[in-house]
Amino acid sequence: MASTPTTNKPRRIGFKRWIVLALIVLGAYLAFFAKGIFTPVSPAVVLPGEPVWHGVTWMTNTLLSTLVADVLLFLLAFSGYRYVKSGKLVPQGFYNFWEFLVEFLWNSTESTAGKWARRIFPWMATIFLLVFMANMIRIIPGFETIGWLEQSDGHHQGYAPVQLLPGLYAADGSRPVDVVAAEGEGEHAADGLCTSCIVVPFLRGAATDLNFTFALAVIAVVMCEVFGVWALGAAYFGKFFNTGGMISRPFFGVIDFGVGLLELVSEFSKILSFGFRLFGNIFAGALLLSIVGALTAVVVPSMLYALEIFVGIIQAYVFAMLALVFMSQATVSHHAEGHAEHSEAHEAAPAH
Repeated sequence: MASTPTTNKPRRIGFKRWIVLALIVLGAYLAFFAKGIFTPVSPAVVLPGEPVWHGVTWMTNTLLSTLVADVLLFLLAFSGYRYVKSGKLVPQGFYNFWEFLVEFLWNSTESTAGKWARRIFPWMATIFLLVFMANMIRIIPGFETIGWLEQSDGHHQGYAPVQLLPGLYAADGSRPVDVVAAEGEGEHAADGLCTSCIVVPFLRGAATDLNFTFALAVIAVVMCEVFGVWALGAAYFGKFFNTGGMISRPFFGVIDFGVGLLELVSEFSKILSFGFRLFGNIFAGALLLSIVGALTAVVVPSMLYALEIFVGIIQAYVFAMLALVFMSQATVSHHAEGHAEHSEAHEAAPAH
């Protein structure tokens, strides 16, 4: 049977690719050639969360983003509950991802915590989902970039304001203002507008605030102690204050007591480890996005956003897994392990 000859058709560039190319060219033109509000603005690096409303110091932009993440998690949980109650046994669409995620977290907890998995799983999964959602919503466009203009305190580069609409202003990245003239400051003081402005965002990544990371760290460490006492009772504190062998074997007993005190110090150091690890990675990522976005503005920030998604997932998993491991270890008796090892060694020794 004769085969029909195949003709190699020239590969055409799709219409969507032309749109992407046009957007890249337009973005490059606006960022590097057009002046005014399209010029990238250097970020004002501020460590603590900024108040969202004047006079309400406790409601910061990081706390507000945490509440947004909480609301989204509640909506997803309620949606999943409604889906289960509908009687559909096979998940479809977006629910496939959530079933995979919950099953993955459960398998990790069961393989690590054993019989304590059912009690530890809610804490581990909640920590993961909260950190995961808080890290993902900060990738949404406008997050950490839309807010209000505030007078620079002199430590950050300020920019001249530009009115877009009545009551709507933007910072002119092409007009940096280092020193504010007294006349200009007095002129704008009447209408309440800054002269050397920085942008204070309405929403900022929750994990870029030490209050968020250390609150989770304290909860994780406290639950380690709770599960330890729950599993072992008062004997759990024996690993911190080990005085049992100080009389029978004074030298090694003193060493055991010192090791116990080191264990006590390590419990408090877990809070620092938990808090600074998550804060450092997420804050560094946000700072990198801001700086590189101000320098390049096109293509490169998109790659960094993809990297931020990966880092956000990994950091949520690392935080949750460390909490899981520490909670699981707290339920295991160290004395029982040592006694079991001693018994096994005695049984394995040859009889005389």
